[in-house]
Amino acid sequence: MSRLMLGRTLERICKAVLLLCLVHFLIMMILYFDVYTQRFDIFSRFNNGRGANSSRGPHHYYYNFSSGRPNTTFASYLATADHLLPSTKPEANHTPPTPKPLPPCPEVPHGLVGRLLIEFSSQITLERVQRENPNVTEGGKYTPPDCRPKQKVAIIVPFRHRDNHLKYWLHYLHPVLRRQKIDYGIFIINQLGEDTFNRAKLLNVGYTEALKDAEYDCFIFSDVDLIPMDDRNLYHCYDQPRHFAIAMDKFGFRITLNGMKVSRPDVRIGRYRMIKHERDKHNEPNPQRFSKIQNTKNTMRKDGISSLIYRVVSVKKYPLYTNISVEIGKPPPRPLKG
Repeated sequence: MSRLMLGRTLERICKAVLLLCLVHFLIMMILYFDVYTQRFDIFSRFNNGRGANSSRGPHHYYYNFSSGRPNTTFASYLATADHLLPSTKPEANHTPPTPKPLPPCPEVPHGLVGRLLIEFSSQITLERVQRENPNVTEGGKYTPPDCRPKQKVAIIVPFRHRDNHLKYWLHYLHPVLRRQKIDYGIFIINQLGEDTFNRAKLLNVGYTEALKDAEYDCFIFSDVDLIPMDDRNLYHCYDQPRHFAIAMDKFGFRITLNGMKVSRPDVRIGRYRMIKHERDKHNEPNPQRFSKIQNTKNTMRKDGISSLIYRVVSVKKYPLYTNISVEIGKPPPRPLKG
């Protein structure tokens, strides 16, 4: 009986040892394939990064560092990975492509709308005008971004105590000028003091000061209370002096005396709307204006730019225009009647 029990005991011990050996062998096989799979996974990711899939955008690599060297740090491993990945630095001899030159701006732009609705009842702020014209740069400058303009135009506005009119003028003129594809700058010539308002002298000042800013090809003189009613009335440079507001033409010019002719737009598009207002103090009509016009032939060579005297007090470049404040002195005394 004792021999039988001893045999069964030995049989159980042998089975247990055999089972332990089997378990040990399975564990070793699992660990071996686990390490082999991780190594293969890492190198396959690097190879994929170098292969055709690398053009699909950035890849994100996830590594298991538990089976690596105990002293290996994350930073050093990334350095190794960076060394294996293809370099993204541009070549030293790489030349950037030359930008394609802009085409010339068309004589008649395509974005014109024709007749405009002009009204002065809504409230206008300079902040609103600035938001509506984001491409206008400091000083009231604009250059078309999609074409090359042939000319550079300076717009001169004589000014005094008309801030509300100026808001409407900027509100309507900037979009018109931008649609006309004009390279332009706006100059507000502000007469300081309360002496008689001298519009003609302010225009001469504006011409002189604008030339200090840039080489303009032509100059457009505009009143701050006149708004064009049609954007087809192009504010371009012309071969002959041009009168844009044909409905406001009351007097002749000195122009014909220089052998030039006055060009005008078509009567259907050369219309302007005037902002109604009371005549300013010290801006009364000159009673000598008719006699001065008649004597233009005798005075034009010695009166004007050649005899211009003024003092610039300040030049401020605002987002929508350049303001030039000047002192032009007192006008000559008028002869007594009788």
